[in-house]
Amino acid sequence: MQPYQNLNGNSGVASYESGPDSITVQFRDGDTYVYDDTQPGADHVQRMKELAEAGRGLSTYISKYVRDRYARKVR
Repeated sequence: MQPYQNLNGNSGVASYESGPDSITVQFRDGDTYVYDDTQPGADHVQRMKELAEAGRGLSTYISKYVRDRYARKVR
């Protein structure tokens, strides 16, 4: 996992890890979720990867468009 840059300074995301068809996101509360091509789908995963790399907007995107449509909860 690599730290999320959090350029806005108020993100709920702490870190992330991109895979070929997935992104794993750890939130500041410690909860970690895997999002993949099955849930919430390839288009969302691609956008989430872009936002994660940019360090801005990932938490908002998840809240607005993805919500609880994750493939699995890790912890």
